[in-house]
Amino acid sequence: MGLAGLATANLGISYWMGQQAYKWMPTQASAESVLVDKLFSFMTAVGTFIFIGVVGTLLYSMVFQRAAKYDPTDGPPIEGNLWLEIVWTAVPIVLIIWIGSVSYNTYDQMSLLSPFAPREMKTAGTVPGDKKEKVPGDTEPTKNWPPIEVHSRQWSWEFRYPEDDVSSTELHLPINQRARFKLTSEDVLHGFYIPAFRVKQDIIPGREIDFSFTPIRAGRYRLRDSAYSGTYFADNQTNVVVESEEDYEQWLLAAAQMPPAAAENVADEAFSRAAEGSISLGWATVKPAPAPIVNYSSSVKDSYE
Repeated sequence: MGLAGLATANLGISYWMGQQAYKWMPTQASAESVLVDKLFSFMTAVGTFIFIGVVGTLLYSMVFQRAAKYDPTDGPPIEGNLWLEIVWTAVPIVLIIWIGSVSYNTYDQMSLLSPFAPREMKTAGTVPGDKKEKVPGDTEPTKNWPPIEVHSRQWSWEFRYPEDDVSSTELHLPINQRARFKLTSEDVLHGFYIPAFRVKQDIIPGREIDFSFTPIRAGRYRLRDSAYSGTYFADNQTNVVVESEEDYEQWLLAAAQMPPAAAENVADEAFSRAAEGSISLGWATVKPAPAPIVNYSSSVKDSYE
């Protein structure tokens, strides 16, 4: 098999590996996840092609270009090859520019931190000059939903819907509608991360961060704190419920009628158990903030995808 045949086989294997990469990711539950998974598939294919090319060349050299047994002589005094140096300099430059361009276009289409305004998201591979295509599920909003206030603290989440006078420790979102947020932290750096949506944003103390994405699949998902924010940061997680507009509006109405009460606080429970224990860890830790007082709360025991 010639060099062209080997390169073709490598391309085929790399493309197949790129398609397999989709299976390694959680459920695609947001319009952004479609774009992120395409980018991840692309990078997996490119990485596979480079890996096979480099390792294949090394193996070929080890097997077929070895010196004869007991041969103590030096190799031939080969000097620099201008064309070879041009190729191995130009190829990495082109690859870096290509990968960087695809990555930039992907994050530009996602528009996670852009001002709160409707925007279109075109799919990868759109021909320049053509009309922008939307990612499946990223539909035109039927209503301009107000931003949801996200308050993070050590170690709990609180979501406030100011226009509906609702506060909750469970995030509810209408499907196929652009969800808009105002992220704040009351103490240290936190990370707003929903794996099924492929979105993550650091929440910086003293700043209000505008953030947005579009959920496209109904279900229950998990929101986690992706930043190490202290001893009990692993307990700083809650559920995200994506539902129809009708169910979302009914939930807002029902939640508004519920009297405010202290929500479940896993971090505080863990801290109390540790404080009552007889074994001292030998270092001080931050006492968790009091449980949020909310209209609606959920349990970490609730199932999710």
